[in-house]
Amino acid sequence: MKTILTLESTCDETAAAIVTDSLEVLGSAVASQDELHRRFNGVVPEIAARAHVERILPVIDLALERAGVTLQSIDAIAVANCPGLAGSLLVGVVAAKTLCVALEIPLIAVNHVHAHIYACRLAAGFDIFPCVGFVVSGGHTSLFDCQNATEYDLLGGTIDDAAGEAFDKVASMLSLPYPGGPAVSMAAMNGDRTAFDFPRSFVRDPDRLQFSFSGLKTAVRYAITGPGRVDFSQVELSAEQVADLCASFEEAVVDCLVAKAFHALQKTGHKRLCVGGGVAANQRFREALSLQCDATGVELHIAPTELCTDNAVMGAIAIERMKAGKFEPLSMPIHAGLIR
Repeated sequence: MKTILTLESTCDETAAAIVTDSLEVLGSAVASQDELHRRFNGVVPEIAARAHVERILPVIDLALERAGVTLQSIDAIAVANCPGLAGSLLVGVVAAKTLCVALEIPLIAVNHVHAHIYACRLAAGFDIFPCVGFVVSGGHTSLFDCQNATEYDLLGGTIDDAAGEAFDKVASMLSLPYPGGPAVSMAAMNGDRTAFDFPRSFVRDPDRLQFSFSGLKTAVRYAITGPGRVDFSQVELSAEQVADLCASFEEAVVDCLVAKAFHALQKTGHKRLCVGGGVAANQRFREALSLQCDATGVELHIAPTELCTDNAVMGAIAIERMKAGKFEPLSMPIHAGLIR
């Protein structure tokens, strides 16, 4: 049995996990930074990087303790080197390289976005490929044609804000707490999803697999302030108005996501859809996908909620690379942008 230590530090969670080549998770630990970034209503890259420096070793120690293993029993180190915040990525990658040198074991690169899709493989317990992979998070809204566990062809993605980022910005407009996704969804539960007719970009074009939420975000702003007004602090909204705005916004986002997912299924001919990322925890999104998949005979896999937000367990995708002999030199760089 081979055992690997996986590290995750792409954004604002510091995480480590111990997994085996049979995809057994022996131990896992995650340190969140929500409290550090809440006052800014979003992630501050410098604060995130400094927090990773403070937390990376304690998180590794905790994951090893929970797994009941020592560093000397680890056969390889896997780390997310793309995409993400440059400073945050560097912390994880430097830690991984240092451990590889000290322990004289190989280094494995993990694509953070691909790993979100692989979380569905972990939950399913069987091979889910080929499929359409769909990652919906704070930083990414991307569709992939996944031929197997290591080959992902990007079909389309966001051309402006990712879905999760749009949730955060709308929450900020409405003075709802950070992170915005859960706050908006909670408010939406009491709202009318048809109260505002917000735009749904590109949904009628099956050949265009891009996403755009900037127009939707602007429409929400004007619904709050009216034309020409930008000072949100001067606008007083009732609880009912906030709920209706959140519900209508959430419905527009979900409609766009579901429509594009099915355009991708039609384009590829796949009958299996695998969804991961923080927004995949959104209950309305999960319900809408389930209904559409049931109606069309599509096999749906959505990552369990505990594996939707950033974690190191999904770094088990590195097992697939290890089996294929795909190791990295110690000169491995980071890539802040999404690599196909």
